[in-house]
Amino acid sequence: MRAEEEHPDGTLVIDTQRRKLGYVTGHAGPYVQLRPVSGGREWDADPTRVRPATDSERLTAMRERTRALNAASSGGIFR
Repeated sequence: MRAEEEHPDGTLVIDTQRRKLGYVTGHAGPYVQLRPVSGGREWDADPTRVRPATDSERLTAMRERTRALNAASSGGIFR
Protein backbone atom coordinates (compact mmCIF):
# COMPACT_ATOMS: atom_id res chain seq x y z
CA MET A 1 0.00 0.00 0.00
CA ARG A 2 1.31 3.44 -0.93
CA ALA A 3 1.69 6.20 1.69
CA GLU A 4 -0.99 8.28 -0.11
CA GLU A 5 -3.49 5.47 0.37
CA GLU A 6 -2.47 4.66 3.93
CA HIS A 7 -2.29 8.29 5.13
CA PRO A 8 -4.62 10.48 3.01
CA ASP A 9 -4.40 14.28 3.19
CA GLY A 10 -6.16 15.74 6.22
CA THR A 11 -5.68 12.66 8.41
CA LEU A 12 -4.56 13.28 11.99
CA VAL A 13 -1.54 11.09 12.69
CA ILE A 14 1.31 10.57 15.12
CA ASP A 15 4.92 10.73 13.97
CA THR A 16 6.27 8.10 16.34
CA GLN A 17 9.88 9.07 15.65
CA ARG A 18 9.34 12.66 16.83
CA ARG A 19 6.39 11.89 19.12
CA LYS A 20 4.35 14.68 17.51
CA LEU A 21 0.74 14.99 16.37
CA GLY A 22 0.21 16.36 12.91
CA TYR A 23 -2.16 16.58 9.98
CA VAL A 24 -1.12 14.98 6.71
CA THR A 25 -0.72 17.78 4.17
CA GLY A 26 0.85 15.84 1.33
CA HIS A 27 3.41 13.37 0.13
CA ALA A 28 6.82 14.19 -1.31
CA GLY A 29 8.98 11.37 -2.60
CA PRO A 30 9.15 8.69 0.07
CA TYR A 31 7.91 11.02 2.85
CA VAL A 32 4.60 12.02 4.38
CA GLN A 33 4.39 15.77 4.99
CA LEU A 34 2.86 16.76 8.32
CA ARG A 35 1.79 20.07 9.86
CA PRO A 36 1.58 20.57 13.64
CA VAL A 37 -1.94 20.69 15.10
CA SER A 38 -1.49 24.23 16.42
CA GLY A 39 0.04 25.44 13.15
CA GLY A 40 3.63 26.00 12.21
CA ARG A 41 6.18 24.51 9.88
CA GLU A 42 5.56 21.28 8.07
CA TRP A 43 8.00 18.42 8.45
CA ASP A 44 8.71 15.26 6.50
CA ALA A 45 8.09 11.95 8.22
CA ASP A 46 8.95 8.40 7.33
CA PRO A 47 5.61 6.74 6.50
CA THR A 48 6.69 3.59 8.35
CA ARG A 49 6.94 5.71 11.54
CA VAL A 50 3.49 7.32 11.14
CA ARG A 51 0.26 5.88 12.52
CA PRO A 52 -3.32 7.15 12.86
CA ALA A 53 -4.09 9.08 16.05
CA THR A 54 -6.14 7.36 18.75
CA ASP A 55 -9.36 8.91 20.07
CA SER A 56 -7.47 10.20 23.11
CA GLU A 57 -4.82 11.78 20.89
CA ARG A 58 -7.55 13.36 18.74
CA LEU A 59 -9.01 14.97 21.85
CA THR A 60 -5.57 16.29 22.80
CA ALA A 61 -5.20 17.70 19.29
CA MET A 62 -8.56 19.45 19.48
CA ARG A 63 -7.61 21.05 22.79
CA GLU A 64 -4.23 22.20 21.47
CA ARG A 65 -5.79 23.68 18.35
CA THR A 66 -8.52 25.44 20.34
CA ARG A 67 -5.94 26.96 22.69
CA ALA A 68 -3.87 28.19 19.76
CA LEU A 69 -6.88 29.70 17.99
CA ASN A 70 -8.11 31.39 21.18
CA ALA A 71 -4.67 32.85 21.85
CA ALA A 72 -4.38 34.14 18.29
CA SER A 73 -7.86 35.71 18.30
CA SER A 74 -7.35 37.48 21.62
CA GLY A 75 -3.86 38.70 20.85
CA GLY A 76 -2.57 36.52 23.67
CA ILE A 77 0.44 34.31 23.75
CA PHE A 78 0.07 30.59 23.17
CA ARG A 79 1.64 28.66 26.03
